[in-house]
Amino acid sequence: MAKGPVLIEIDEEPVPKVAEAPPVPDPIPVATPRGEAMQMAARVAARKPSRLGRLFWGLAGAVLTAVLSAAAWEFVTGWIARAPVVGWAFTGLLGAFVLTLLIICLRELAALRRLARLDGLRHAAAQATEQNDLAAARVVVDRLDGLYRARPDTEWGRARLAELRGDQMDATGLLKLAEDTLVAPLDKAAEREVEAAARQVATVTALVPLALADVVAALTANLRMIRRIAEIYGGRGGVLGSWRLTRAVMAHLVATGAVAVGDDMLEPVLGGSILGKLSRRFGEGLVNGALTARVGVAAMEVCRPLTYLPGDRPKARRLVKQALGGLFQSQRDKGND
Repeated sequence: MAKGPVLIEIDEEPVPKVAEAPPVPDPIPVATPRGEAMQMAARVAARKPSRLGRLFWGLAGAVLTAVLSAAAWEFVTGWIARAPVVGWAFTGLLGAFVLTLLIICLRELAALRRLARLDGLRHAAAQATEQNDLAAARVVVDRLDGLYRARPDTEWGRARLAELRGDQMDATGLLKLAEDTLVAPLDKAAEREVEAAARQVATVTALVPLALADVVAALTANLRMIRRIAEIYGGRGGVLGSWRLTRAVMAHLVATGAVAVGDDMLEPVLGGSILGKLSRRFGEGLVNGALTARVGVAAMEVCRPLTYLPGDRPKARRLVKQALGGLFQSQRDKGND
């Protein structure tokens, strides 16, 4: 056999072409928590009934009142004719019911009047500051002192204000003194209410998986928070006043697009942009709690008897950090892992 090189033929496989490569499948997008419960609660509270709806409910209320009044009249007069003692007893019960209803209506009107008083005081203070009118500022301070005169928790602030108000030579200084002595302690109490409501909404959203339960919890907690803030500042809003105030706050937030939150607002709590790494329920709880804090800040602005001076407006991010920081420590550690 002759010695020499041996040629071995190997079937070469075709080189794959890039153009013929199959497309890379798109990754499945991870739903980012958006605070759907708070957004729905805000839309429900801010929604204005149509004219047709107001007409319908007005007529329905009038018809129902007329029917109940006629039925009660026939019921009482019938019993008086059959058994006078029983009939007059029913008349007394009906009269007590009507008197109680009248007292409730008067309380609601008084609550609306107090809210209007706060609104008027805030506008007067803003006008005095804008025009630097010392006389108008003194009138505002007198009205503010009269508003809190019956409250023991403001006794020290009113005494301090009465001691130092004579040293103020301009409107801004006088109103700043009134804010520091009278309104600042109320701000702290209102902020505690906001933090408590934010924690409650975040906890319920994260732990209760029932459909619409988080919406009901968010709406209830925000209504209670707004009512408490109004009471802290001297509003004492009733049912109608609280609902009217809630609609005003929610309508403002919806109109300005503030009913939305992202990673930037939760960064003080989470330490970075990790919303996408968290569980769905936990992320929704944090977002709903953050939005509740934002609603609370707006309610403080609406209910406060004095306008905030530049730089004094509370930051929603700070309240979110105080309310939610460390609330879900184990869940946050899981998200970081």
